[in-house]
Amino acid sequence: MSGLQKGSVAVVGAAESDLGQVAPHTSVVDLMAQATMRALDDCGLKLSDVDALLSATTQSRNPAMALAEYLRIKPRYFDGTHIGGSSFMSHVAHAQAAIQQGVCEVAVIAYGSTQRTVSRAAASPREFNFYEGPYRPFLPASAYALAASRHMHQFGTTREQLAEVAVAARKWALMNPVAWEKEPLTIEQVLNARMVSYPLTVRDCCLVTDGGGAIVITSAARAKSLKKKPVYVLGVGESIGHATIANMPDLTVTAAAESGPKAFRMAGLKPSDVDMLSLYDAFTITPILFLEDLGFCPKGEGGRFVANGAIAPGGKLAVNTSGGGLSYCHPGMYGLLVMIEAVRQVRGECGQRQVKDCEIALAHGNGGVLSTQCTVLFGGPSTV
Repeated sequence: MSGLQKGSVAVVGAAESDLGQVAPHTSVVDLMAQATMRALDDCGLKLSDVDALLSATTQSRNPAMALAEYLRIKPRYFDGTHIGGSSFMSHVAHAQAAIQQGVCEVAVIAYGSTQRTVSRAAASPREFNFYEGPYRPFLPASAYALAASRHMHQFGTTREQLAEVAVAARKWALMNPVAWEKEPLTIEQVLNARMVSYPLTVRDCCLVTDGGGAIVITSAARAKSLKKKPVYVLGVGESIGHATIANMPDLTVTAAAESGPKAFRMAGLKPSDVDMLSLYDAFTITPILFLEDLGFCPKGEGGRFVANGAIAPGGKLAVNTSGGGLSYCHPGMYGLLVMIEAVRQVRGECGQRQVKDCEIALAHGNGGVLSTQCTVLFGGPSTV
């Protein structure tokens, strides 16, 4: 998005709602509101300070409207852009533009899902596709399995390398007190787990949990007066590649190859400047694709890049330190939780899993079936 200025806004509050399996009769707006109040408490602002709401969810047609009514506020700016799990990175760009233009001062981006409680099918019903539907694909897993199979065929990526992604995520999750998964995981367990859609077993697939989150964004000037260390938005990039997997131009190249460079250009940074990555890991193939497309390794080298614990604790690059969607939580559209972990790492709040001297974090969101890709670079005070 042209016109955005590096460091003009900062994330000042970040919080999850309850995660895992929430109390009976909890609504998605309950979770959004819960996360919003926790995020406001995190930064010392009040509900009356909020003049912008941005949200997307599969379980409400008009989530920004529903959340405004629930909170009994009348925002000056609101946005319900819905492009799948990357929606919230897009919301960051939209909030930044609105704040820069003086349309609003304090923006809340919120999300909630009760997909574990009500069932994934009920929470996110699939539209019938006349061109793919007759072949009865098991979506979304079959779409990602198709990309994984092509990557294996074209570049020699192995199932063991895919499993490395799941094992690394589990090792990080064991250091996260609120992560869903509590038991160690081995490559053999991933490979021998129930097959979902070849080559992906159930351990190659994300969790199905309830949950949500919220972040609070304000101007860089106002951020300095609040109680937590500001985390500045250094760069943002957005790109849409396709809607259906049958129309993906190249199953091994995602639109992250466009969104990443946009974010890096805005930030004036390069991949080697990044201290940690928070990548949308709906399936084990996605971090491999994003590491390649965002410039952390050459195309086709992602499998070899993650081998031998390279992205696990103690490895050469810290990736998905929360445990990711594979082991921490995955309440449907997971992108907001991806950003919350990146923000906390830059703040230095992650305890046992904290990345040392983390000043720059990359959060990357994925929507649909590798369809939309959005990248945000966050930085501490020394980066602006």
